[in-house]
Amino acid sequence: MTAINPQNVPDAAIAAEAETAPDLTAAAVDVIPPEIVAQSLGEYLRAWLARVRGGDAGLLPVLVALVAVTIVFTAVSPRHVFLSAGNLVNLFDQSAVFIVLAMGEGFVLLLGEIDLSIGYVAAIGGIVTAQLVQPNFNWPWPAAMAAGLLACAGIGFIQGTIITRLGIPAFVVTLAGYLFWFGVMIIILGPAGQVGITSALVPGQVALYGIVYAYIAPTIAWLGLAVILLTLANILWRRDSGRRRSGLVAPPVGLTIAKIVLAAIAGIAVVFICNLNRGVILPVVGVPWVVPLLLITLVLWTVLLERTQFGRHMYAVGGNPEASRRAGINVSRVRTMAFVLCSMTAGLAGIIYTSQLGGVTTNIAGGSLVLYAVAAAVIGGTSLFGGRGRVIHGLLGGLVIGAIYNGLYLLGLPIQYQLIVTGLVLLAAVSVDSLSRRNRGGALVKG
Repeated sequence: MTAINPQNVPDAAIAAEAETAPDLTAAAVDVIPPEIVAQSLGEYLRAWLARVRGGDAGLLPVLVALVAVTIVFTAVSPRHVFLSAGNLVNLFDQSAVFIVLAMGEGFVLLLGEIDLSIGYVAAIGGIVTAQLVQPNFNWPWPAAMAAGLLACAGIGFIQGTIITRLGIPAFVVTLAGYLFWFGVMIIILGPAGQVGITSALVPGQVALYGIVYAYIAPTIAWLGLAVILLTLANILWRRDSGRRRSGLVAPPVGLTIAKIVLAAIAGIAVVFICNLNRGVILPVVGVPWVVPLLLITLVLWTVLLERTQFGRHMYAVGGNPEASRRAGINVSRVRTMAFVLCSMTAGLAGIIYTSQLGGVTTNIAGGSLVLYAVAAAVIGGTSLFGGRGRVIHGLLGGLVIGAIYNGLYLLGLPIQYQLIVTGLVLLAAVSVDSLSRRNRGGALVKG
């Protein structure tokens, strides 16, 4: 059947125009998530590769960095101790603070902002919690932790309100907060300049110290992992199959199965490593309590960002604040809440840090912590330009920072080399982010 050509345009002209027309299908592959356009796992992988070639590499760079760091330090560390069970568990513990801080910083980075006060805000959270479990207060540890987190949330609300209501740049406000909360920290600690949580006679201190230095029994850890994996598999399978039955867009079945299998492999590896005996004189086995704490934080913040209206509003504001305002989103409220969540998450990092050190002193390196927080988030894949990032980026970026810290310590190299290597990795991550944005922009202009 011959196509109708009402304008009597020559067929050769139509063919020439068709050849020069933009390939909307290819452009769509670069923009639309692979799980939407793919009908099978093979199609998903091809669509994912197209997005990588278009500049959106996702988790690939940080995974490559993590593997590279692991290979290098395994090869050069004495007796290949880097991959020993004891060192890997230490790496988890050391990375915990970087991971949680990166998760918190990710909230404001999503909006194209930055929080420079996060290091000393974390210290405030740890100090408040530690002070409340001292004998003169003797609060239950859950109430003390809640108070520390609420204090940090209040700090985030104050700073976020100043930024949004007065229109002062976040860089300036949080830089002032960096200095202000450092001074407040010194005042709270008083003449002693420290507060400890190592007493075995105070239940609240025992519990807080045990976040890092107490372990889940191996049998309980395996049972807990089984429950987590079964719950995850049930949620993913029911959600995706339900969407397919309703005729809605859903990921391929193969992708759903692959997600479940990868989660199972990661979980089994972590529990297996932690359940190996790491003791020298007495046996030390079990998963540190900080690991499930990190998992809970990861799940809660992932659900908040990716499964709620507030999370969608955050991505919208980070991508285009003016368009979001015109669409009816309360941009000021979203920005303020981002700083609240950032500071509250920093408070949790401060509590973990307090557990690691057995207390808090005025020597806490708040300046270094904020640099590591930003570095971990960006290395993980969160964009400095806003609009792109996930909570898991903070987890992976924090592991990279922790691996660098741990590997250089095993080699006996001083702190300056750790800073140099971390700076180079951060520069590489920002370069990848900038180049990917340039490539995506070029692809859209071309299309």
